[in-house]
Amino acid sequence: MRIASVFAVGGLVLAAAACGEAPEDNNAGSEGDKFSACMVTDVGGIDDKSFNSSAWKGLEAARAENKDIDIKYVASKAEADYEPNLTQYVNQDCDFILAVGGLMGDATSKIAAANPDQQFGIVDAKLPESNVYPMQFDTAQAGFLAGYLAAGLSETGKVGTYGGRKIPPVTIFMDGYADGVAHYNEAKGEKVQVLGWDKAAQDGSFTNDFSKQDEGKKVSDALVAQGADIIMPVAGGAGLGTTGAASASGGKYNTIWVDVDGCESTPDCAAIITTVVKNIPDAVEEAVLKAAAGERLEANPGFTGTLANDGVSLAPYHEFDSKIPAELKAEVDKLKADIAAGMIKVESPAQPQ
Repeated sequence: MRIASVFAVGGLVLAAAACGEAPEDNNAGSEGDKFSACMVTDVGGIDDKSFNSSAWKGLEAARAENKDIDIKYVASKAEADYEPNLTQYVNQDCDFILAVGGLMGDATSKIAAANPDQQFGIVDAKLPESNVYPMQFDTAQAGFLAGYLAAGLSETGKVGTYGGRKIPPVTIFMDGYADGVAHYNEAKGEKVQVLGWDKAAQDGSFTNDFSKQDEGKKVSDALVAQGADIIMPVAGGAGLGTTGAASASGGKYNTIWVDVDGCESTPDCAAIITTVVKNIPDAVEEAVLKAAAGERLEANPGFTGTLANDGVSLAPYHEFDSKIPAELKAEVDKLKADIAAGMIKVESPAQPQ
């Protein structure tokens, strides 16, 4: 899946010990005149099966495409690490510094303002500094499809969702999901309930963590106890607690994953109906290739992924493909086309501006 017609190309200080957490051959310093792309992860870690690992995949793809690109990352263990980690890469003269995640917005803004000649990129945020290239994703659109699908498959008439933190890059998924369920109810005259998120109140269930799987399981256990038989965690690695428990439930409930295809990134494909995909890898790859080619990354408009440009999507149904009625599949496909064409408007307070 390539992002269409967006880019011209192809579109605590952790110090050295922390860098050593990356694969050895992927973490070498820049050599000679190579273009250096340096990534600072959010607290979920490089192997979160979600947005951090997706961004790293994009850097790896850029290096595979252009052998004159060097890549490396440093893992943030806590939010207090953001500023020192970003500063570390400024001091190392990285050509491109990528901040992963909306939680890094304030730290990135501060460091970028202090270093106006340094090129930054950020996933899931748009900052006022002109030297920070934003990569945002209208996941409400794909979340809408997931909500409609979940409502159509639910046998209990209750579906659930929860987040890692109540921040826009998380709640945008949940808004779309809730609206998709509402659209199904309106179209079918049904009353499927959404547990874990009240769009009108902009409040719901959260783990307040993106890595602790036991917290994810705890929240989803509560939703299952209330009757949910399909749950969409929007909580990074914490969501693995839900997919793992769903796999062990013997089909009592199933899940919808987010960010990167869960059947490719987790061991729990048997319990994952589909994934609300945020195409971070292609966005990051194209941005780095463009920068390495000497092109200016414009902060405005930056990049916004939508259903129309394949920046967001639903992943294949994998093991559930034969279990989903053909009529429901067709309805989801029609909704995708209508949203991409602007015939159906999906709205969320968290959408990219």
